[in-house]
Amino acid sequence: MPWRGADYPGEFPTLGYHVAELIQERCVVPDGDHAGEPYVLTNEMLRFLLWHYRLDPETGRFVYSRGSQLVRPQKWGKAPFTAAIVCAEVDPDGPVLFAGWDARGEPVGRPWSTPWVQVTASSEDQTDNVWRALVPMIELGPLSAVLTDTGETRINLPGGGRIEPVTSSAQSRLGQRITLAVQDQTEGWTKRNGGRALADTQRRNLAGIGGRFLESTNAWDPTDDSVAQATSEGGEPGVFLDDVEPGSGSVRNKRERRKMLKRVYGDSWWVDLDRVDEEVVTLLERDPAQAERYFLNRKRAAADHAFDLARWTELELEHAVEPGALIVVGVDGARFDDALAMVATEVETGYQWPLGIWERPPHADDDYEHPLDEVDAALDDAFELYDVWRVYIDPQWIDPLVDRWRGRYGERRVLAWHTSRVRATAWAVRNFASAIAAGDLAHSADPGLTRHLANARKRAVAVFDDDHRPLFVIGKDRPGSPAKIDGAMAAVLSWEARGDAIAAGPEPETKPAPLLAF
Repeated sequence: MPWRGADYPGEFPTLGYHVAELIQERCVVPDGDHAGEPYVLTNEMLRFLLWHYRLDPETGRFVYSRGSQLVRPQKWGKAPFTAAIVCAEVDPDGPVLFAGWDARGEPVGRPWSTPWVQVTASSEDQTDNVWRALVPMIELGPLSAVLTDTGETRINLPGGGRIEPVTSSAQSRLGQRITLAVQDQTEGWTKRNGGRALADTQRRNLAGIGGRFLESTNAWDPTDDSVAQATSEGGEPGVFLDDVEPGSGSVRNKRERRKMLKRVYGDSWWVDLDRVDEEVVTLLERDPAQAERYFLNRKRAAADHAFDLARWTELELEHAVEPGALIVVGVDGARFDDALAMVATEVETGYQWPLGIWERPPHADDDYEHPLDEVDAALDDAFELYDVWRVYIDPQWIDPLVDRWRGRYGERRVLAWHTSRVRATAWAVRNFASAIAAGDLAHSADPGLTRHLANARKRAVAVFDDDHRPLFVIGKDRPGSPAKIDGAMAAVLSWEARGDAIAAGPEPETKPAPLLAF
């Protein structure tokens, strides 16, 4: 298992000591009051180097042959540390590749003949995090005598190598035979901004030449489906994971908060914990999840997410709904651009699962329409297999289906539920979010439904509960966003129908005689 904050367990062959020695001889502090002074590694940083450069004692290959991920809070020192590793990787004397064993059986390192490093982020502003530490680290110290050609957009290396900043918008610059990919702030690399494709492309490029990636990140929002989360949770072979948990404690308790801050900042002596604590307290009033992510290294959903996805994930359940069980169904979506979703809920247990979620394919023709016959068949199958008490459906964009279903199953069982009714919708969303928080529901772990819930954002409305707390409806992250939320709204409607079913105390109904389909 990769190290996740444990103490250094003992000796193993590694080039990390050689790399650490070179860094402390040739790298300098890049900015601040100590700019130009020798860069001194902390014990945590040294430990990371030992594991990142760990070797197999039989083959001399890197144990973590693909790369490493470093997860730490803001201001821990990730950017300068990453810049120092880049300096070692491009130094003409850098002992970063295995070159055999010496007479004592210790590993010997050698440099890349033509190092090619890409300092990568999802935007130009983010590449500056490492780049602005890297350039002065070279120019203010001993490396300036060796790496003489530094610039704002490229550092040319002796022997034809280079260091260059790359963003997700520069796909044409990818595909080269790179030796190291620095992937910075990957908590913000998502499919929507091109970050997932960027990471995949770079890691393929590294494989061709035996290079590795160095990923540094803050704690991520678990609803964003980021590269950082995928690396951490994916169980990928050949990847070293270095993440420190803050331990138990409440972010709102000053004593517990201080204990957690000390743990996650470790031996980063330059961090003013009093100043960090002031920032945490300020954020607690408007976005406690942000405070926990950036300063306590906890993975928390942003305040504007409508639903607690971490709690939702805990409610996954393998459950077989018996034929004839009393269920309700929620339907939301459109025929063309938006998704079309149908979510069922077992009334007795509160178990939810999608009867279907249909989304427009990425390269569909302009006249694309969801397969309405397939949608129709999915609901018909549900009526055949279960006792469907009610179908709550927002009819705005799917009138043909609504008319068909009301004619077949009856107007008493297929009800129009207009989500444009702000007050009713806000209360329905509150009821569903509360059910997730309380663990009153369970679900089938369908990835499409989970993704739609993760995409749903709060939209403030002038509706308040009995304690005058504001309610909200759900919407997309921005107008025109490709991120679909129709499954989330269908789940809300389905849960609302279940509540009404329990309140009404319905008896199982005799199934109507089948009618000819339209």
